[in-house]
Amino acid sequence: MERWTLAVLRFRWLVIAAWLVALVISVMAMSGLSDLLTNRFVLPGSDTQKAEKILEEHFGQAPTGSFTLVAKGEPGSGTRLIAPLRLAAERAAQAVPTGRVAGVQPASGGVATALIVTELELADVKGYTQDLRDAAGQISDARLYVTGQAAIEHDLDPVFARDLQVGELYIAIPIAIAILVFVFGTLAFLIPFMVAAFAIPASLGIIWIFAHFMELSTYLQNLVMLIGLGIAIDYSLLMVYRYREELRGGAERSDAIVRTMQTSGRAVIFSGTAVAIGLAAMLFMPLPFMRGFGLGGLVIPLVSVLAAMTLLPVLLQLLGARLDRVRLIPRLIIDRRADEQNNFWARLSRAVMRRPVPFAAGTVALLLLLAAPVLDLKLSPGSNEGIPKHLEAVRGFDTLTAALGAGATAPTEIVIDTGRAGGATDAGVRSGVQRLTAQLEADPEVAAVRFGEGPQYVDPTKRYLHLQAIGRRDYGVPESQAFARRLRSELVPAAGFPSGVEILAGGAPAGGIDFLDMTYGAFPWLIVGVLVLTYFLLMRAFRSLLLPLKAIILNLLSIGAAYGLLVVFFKWGLGEPFGIISFDQIEGWIPVFLFAMLFGLSMDYEVFLVSRMREEWDATGQNDHAVALGLAKTGRLVTAAGLVMFAAFMGFVAGSIVGLQEFGFGLAAAVLIDVTIIRALLVPSAMKLFGRWNWWLPDSVARIIRVAPSPLHGPPAPALKPAGK
Repeated sequence: MERWTLAVLRFRWLVIAAWLVALVISVMAMSGLSDLLTNRFVLPGSDTQKAEKILEEHFGQAPTGSFTLVAKGEPGSGTRLIAPLRLAAERAAQAVPTGRVAGVQPASGGVATALIVTELELADVKGYTQDLRDAAGQISDARLYVTGQAAIEHDLDPVFARDLQVGELYIAIPIAIAILVFVFGTLAFLIPFMVAAFAIPASLGIIWIFAHFMELSTYLQNLVMLIGLGIAIDYSLLMVYRYREELRGGAERSDAIVRTMQTSGRAVIFSGTAVAIGLAAMLFMPLPFMRGFGLGGLVIPLVSVLAAMTLLPVLLQLLGARLDRVRLIPRLIIDRRADEQNNFWARLSRAVMRRPVPFAAGTVALLLLLAAPVLDLKLSPGSNEGIPKHLEAVRGFDTLTAALGAGATAPTEIVIDTGRAGGATDAGVRSGVQRLTAQLEADPEVAAVRFGEGPQYVDPTKRYLHLQAIGRRDYGVPESQAFARRLRSELVPAAGFPSGVEILAGGAPAGGIDFLDMTYGAFPWLIVGVLVLTYFLLMRAFRSLLLPLKAIILNLLSIGAAYGLLVVFFKWGLGEPFGIISFDQIEGWIPVFLFAMLFGLSMDYEVFLVSRMREEWDATGQNDHAVALGLAKTGRLVTAAGLVMFAAFMGFVAGSIVGLQEFGFGLAAAVLIDVTIIRALLVPSAMKLFGRWNWWLPDSVARIIRVAPSPLHGPPAPALKPAGK
């Protein structure tokens, strides 16, 4: 670290020039990023994916690349709307490459619908939504809407952008500024923001490159912006604070920077690696959607660590002293907070360690109580219910829902592969289709069945047949999931198709259960991998066998509490008075992402805190002294870093998309629990109870991981100097 730091300072102008070039290129790339992002789920190897492929290749339609025109007139006018709606649909189809009208039909309540299908993927077709609306125009005596998944996503893009602006500019950044001003008391608070201003665009620039080769989620841009802000500020906060501490101890500026990099810089590298491990593990999930988030989660901490290791030392050398001279709060307050023997955190640590058993037992009981509601957790693959109702596409969706059922824009797509050309005319196949259709029409969850002789239902080779089952409820609710499972396990076998005929159930309801099955089939392996890798990483960072195990257990407690609070605030509705959208289910990706993200972020604070305790233990060999002084020196810092991250996550909660609200709330709740209950109370009480065993690392293990051993006896405590000497 010393050699690295001296090299960075020697070539400081080259470092600044490199980051400026990266900033300019990244800002240019960022402008086109949103057009490359989508919310489409690809489920490799599933029946859903096989059905989609057949529909694209043999029927010329991508299930997620279609639009639905909804015309609403006076009650009973549905049939009269057919002719003008068909003309509008034909005009609209010409505005989209490969677009064609697949069907026009009346519905109940004075509503008629027209389906426009394309061969384009969702990410490509959504950009034609406004062109399609302009071409369709309006029809007399009716209100015409354009809806469907592509149109809904098109209308949601500005909502994501607005939510990001509100979350970042009006919540996360102002709160972060207030916290950093309070912590530093001088203009030095600007340095963490400078680092973030370089790290976030660079992260998005890297994401832009990968977006050309991978399918990445629309949520990813919000994730990188808000979480990147929190991580970059956290790492910079830790290092700037340590730099100022070294200066107060009498070190020269260059020596202070080197010592900062050797201590806090080392902790940042381990912290960033821990965060990267948690999120990069999602790169091994079977779903491209998950892998995209894993990529984002890998890029954010690595770029932030790179900025902290290169740009930050240069900024400290060039600007640190100048900015620190401009005080923003009185010097008396700054000096009082710097008293490490008598500040709030020193008094708290001594109080906790005087009564470690009550504090440890009480905090564990509280965390288990918060986690208990997780027993009522129910997962959803997603839903159209938790999105803003004022959007035109959503108004059209609601109109269609009232007329046909909530599954009208996301039906179950049933593809029958007879195995040979002309097989669709086989009498046994036709009988099976009739029996299956009758069963579907009798099912309580099916509002309508679409099947006929046109090209939408029988491919030109007459090998494949295509049916659509329109659900009465939204595709993500438990009833729709139960129908999709019933279709595969009961209705299809009971239809009695001839041997050799394959029936594939796809579309949104079936895709939802495939998504959950694939996700939670792989999730346990993700947990095991993250736990094992994190344990060995922390064993090397802390030079201890016990401390990594303790950190893992405490992190699992905080994650469990976050899961429980999600149920309380969303499913049970406790968050409604605070603007949180009440929803019966938690979106299926949330627990996986929360685990991956929180496990890494919680380790951030563990590394910050315990690394400082390790320094004190190495210097004195006194466990109580090391724990108390480590908390006294880093407690305020860890709490400030956590509150910055809390502010960033609350930016998600301020949005209007229920999935992002759930994600942001879970992260915010866990971080708040982590930097208060766990780091301030449970960590010192547990380390008091463990005593010298905290620091034990046998010689044999130390040789394997290439660190100095940690025997149970530490170095002798430093002798007190006689008075006056």
